[in-house]
Amino acid sequence: MNFRTILNHNTVQEKYIDETKQGEAYAIAEKPENTKKLFLESYGCQMNFSDSEIVASILNNEGYNTTLNVEEADLILLNTCSIREKAEQTVRMRLSQFKKQKENNPGLTVGVLGCMAERLKSKFLEEEHLVDLVVGPDAYRDLPNLLKETEGGSDAINVILSKEETYADISPVRLGGNGVTAFVTITRGCDNMCTFCVVPFTRGRERSRDPHSILAECKELWENGYKEITLLGQNVDSYLWYGGGPKKDFAKATDLQKATAVDFAHLLEMVAKEVPGMRIRFATSNPQDMSLDVFRMMAKYDNICKYVHLPVQSGSNNMLKAMNRQHTREEYLELIQEAKKLVPEIAFSQDMITGFCGETEEDHQDTLSLMKEVEYDYGYMFAYSERPGTPAHKRMEDNVPPEVKQRRLAEIIKLQGELSRKRMSSYVGRNHEILIEGTSKKNENQWKGRNSQNAVCVFDKEEGQKVGDIVTVFVYDNTQGTLLGKKADIVSV
Repeated sequence: MNFRTILNHNTVQEKYIDETKQGEAYAIAEKPENTKKLFLESYGCQMNFSDSEIVASILNNEGYNTTLNVEEADLILLNTCSIREKAEQTVRMRLSQFKKQKENNPGLTVGVLGCMAERLKSKFLEEEHLVDLVVGPDAYRDLPNLLKETEGGSDAINVILSKEETYADISPVRLGGNGVTAFVTITRGCDNMCTFCVVPFTRGRERSRDPHSILAECKELWENGYKEITLLGQNVDSYLWYGGGPKKDFAKATDLQKATAVDFAHLLEMVAKEVPGMRIRFATSNPQDMSLDVFRMMAKYDNICKYVHLPVQSGSNNMLKAMNRQHTREEYLELIQEAKKLVPEIAFSQDMITGFCGETEEDHQDTLSLMKEVEYDYGYMFAYSERPGTPAHKRMEDNVPPEVKQRRLAEIIKLQGELSRKRMSSYVGRNHEILIEGTSKKNENQWKGRNSQNAVCVFDKEEGQKVGDIVTVFVYDNTQGTLLGKKADIVSV
């Protein structure tokens, strides 16, 4: 299952993506004057997908049209993920395939982008000779120069992390997609330093994008027919624009900068007002940075969807401390409770890691009890695997036996399945506004779309409907991950 499938299909998932399968390749409208072909695959999270749109835009202006046929490519780029070991294994296998293709086509250039590029630069270029080009997530502007180096027969690399780069002035090429939903990146990097996570080392420090460029992009998307946007960042709640650089330097800001600063709740309100007909989502949130003002904005504006992905990782305070999560179990649950008071119809999803270093059976039971208390709509659940370079890998022993990890993971998945079915059942017997995103994969005579709470709904097509319409659907039944409905009426948009 690729990234987009998971984004648009709310079911209980053991993995955030199925990293054993090939990434997703995309095509864009061609420029007639372009003569070279780019084959681009993305693996991992929403940020990688969004970054690929930036890369395609940069290279489209350098003479490259994208292609879905890898055999005709002059340039192959893989935008990679380091969050799970299997993701890296999959990319290595894919690069080995391209290495054989390169033997038959010496003019072919193969490159790696993103998180794996930064982490495994030396191995890819010098030890394994799998690629010609290695580019980190903050160096995409340098791609034209790096490609010139490869044309001269040299390997090329730029994995320098930046404290300022946000690509705010680059208009992304919307790759593939349905023409209805789009990503808008608002922050880059992460300062949280969770002990299990490699992201701060591969994407650098947090920095926020100018709000005016965000509003301009959202307005342009609306004018081009898009009906839903997702504001993206490794940690969107930490968004802070004050015109003075990274968030960590805010204490040094001038009084004027502090007085005119824009935080995430303020940005959310600005976007809601700028494009009042646009549905607005955001991801990913972190509990320690989530302000109640965000939930107040959600309650105030109908076009802000009533759904939050709020990773917790564990229900045990012992594990949260070991993971260097900046919240406790009690603080997390209090945040959930306050959010439900402000937005009674809100839905939550989770990330959960089981089998982290030193996890006991009591810690595991704490996780199960927290899940029951929150009643998540769905979740992304993992057994812990070490990531080289992280604090946990350097300082902690991965001492939970694999069979124990798998048993605990199975119990978490089973419980989430029960909770998901219960939550889906709560939507039955009511009307929901559903944004039509496309045809159901199981039945070409049915539409699929999502409600405000991000629950997928399928229902019969009717004459006059089209992708991008918002329709009122009566939900009469559900499965564990899908609502079953029938059309009631079309809402003007």
